[in-house]
Amino acid sequence: MGPEEALDLIDGGAVLLDVREDSEWEAGHAPMARHVPLGQLPERLDDLPVGNHLVVICRSGGRSGRATAFLLQAGHEATNVEGGMAAWAAAGLPVEAADGSPGVIA
Repeated sequence: MGPEEALDLIDGGAVLLDVREDSEWEAGHAPMARHVPLGQLPERLDDLPVGNHLVVICRSGGRSGRATAFLLQAGHEATNVEGGMAAWAAAGLPVEAADGSPGVIA
């Protein structure tokens, strides 16, 4: 799904899950996102909300596609954001840095 569709799901109660690395997250992320780097996802499944649709995002859609496949196999309802944070920012959706200032996609 594209970023606008993702935002509609999030507005309806879905959880945005950012699976990028810490440095990418700190440079710029969607303000409402939760952060679990892809490499930590298997051991942090218990950190994810149960019963919420997960909208998964990375920089361009590749890592989040892998994360989505993993989450689906683990029994979660999950959807990948095509184009990732690059598409999110290009659509004019909010991006903030870890300190709350305007963020960039790293």
